[in-house]
Amino acid sequence: MPQRPKLLLVGQLSTLPWVFEAAERAGIDLILAPRGDDTPEAAARAAAVVEVLPLDVDGDQEAALAAVAERYRREPFGGIMAGNEKVVPFVARAARELGLTGISEQAAAVVRDKRSMRRLLREAGLGAPGFTVLEGPDDWTEALTLRFPVVVKPASGFSSLGVIRVDDKDGLQEAVARTWELVETHLRGAGPAAGEGGVLVEEYLDGPEISAESLVHHGTVRVCAVSWKGELTGPYFEETTLRAPAQLPAEVLAAVEAEVVAAHHAFGLTEGTTHTELRLVGGVRPVLLEMGARIGGGGFMHHLVDVGGGIDLAAEALRVHLGLEPLCWSEEPVPAGHAAAYLVPVGTGGRISAVRGLDAVREDPRVDLVVQTVGPGAVLRPYPDWSGYPAIVLSRHTSDAEAAAFRDHLASTLHVVYEEERS
Repeated sequence: MPQRPKLLLVGQLSTLPWVFEAAERAGIDLILAPRGDDTPEAAARAAAVVEVLPLDVDGDQEAALAAVAERYRREPFGGIMAGNEKVVPFVARAARELGLTGISEQAAAVVRDKRSMRRLLREAGLGAPGFTVLEGPDDWTEALTLRFPVVVKPASGFSSLGVIRVDDKDGLQEAVARTWELVETHLRGAGPAAGEGGVLVEEYLDGPEISAESLVHHGTVRVCAVSWKGELTGPYFEETTLRAPAQLPAEVLAAVEAEVVAAHHAFGLTEGTTHTELRLVGGVRPVLLEMGARIGGGGFMHHLVDVGGGIDLAAEALRVHLGLEPLCWSEEPVPAGHAAAYLVPVGTGGRISAVRGLDAVREDPRVDLVVQTVGPGAVLRPYPDWSGYPAIVLSRHTSDAEAAAFRDHLASTLHVVYEEERS
């Protein structure tokens, strides 16, 4: 019997099931290097995991790399893949040192730094908002030359952490100070090796937000699905809704695909899977906001691509990182309907007492999965800080209109109750 391929998955939270279930479907064994907030027991129970390899990627990358190299020396594995944004540079370096499939360290640094992305987009003649880079909180006056409103954001942030819209110059200093504080608290050490931290101020782009999920193999990019995120106007940019496929004119979808493919080439991304966020200026012109070299949303973007695009994204990503050609390169995908993801809003934040309405939602035939990421007693911080989604609801529908109506139903049904609230 042929030996099953084996892949080292770094930093994927074991309670988020999509990549693990995909590995099981694809016949791939996983060595899991758990996230720091995971538990060894949960990690060992995840589907397709045959071994747990603890690594202190955040605290001691050299020791973590040595541990990966030693594990590879004892028994080589076929690939390595990042399960979250922060470990992308580490995984790129490990792939290079072991001779495994992956993006270059240079490309990894680019997608972890919005400053680099903006510069490379401009050099490639692609869309980018006017921006300035602040090297310290006292440099906020350098952004006064931009056209207001502006958006203040961490250069190496994720999940809208520290992203603040500012409508005029009077609020700029306070917003920069707040974002800088969040960078120091949550992101110091998480950025690229050269130029960790830092804050970007860029001109606000008016228009709906979308995301594109892509596979890249030997430099060829395939945009697998485009999802609708809606009008995110700030002052903070908490995401609650995604629907796929996005209902956009063919010429707009073609422009989105062309922009995403060109950005991959500009950033030097040649292997793996990516999650790209864009604004449609005026509803028609795509401008890239950021790109991550991993499956978006901790893995749940797999659901939107699988249902709405007919491509088993997580399984294909694993194949690419094993150096294999994705099946969708030679098979025509068959979409299964319209997919939606609803992220229960954090609201005021605090210590959770309960998430009301989840039991009834779990029984709804339109719902594929409910993932409650935190339970009673956990503390959630409100935006512009970010400490996770209370729960994620994944559903499928016969039309986009039905998916939109179901989103409205969930918004009125689900509610996080905090201990300080009076019910």
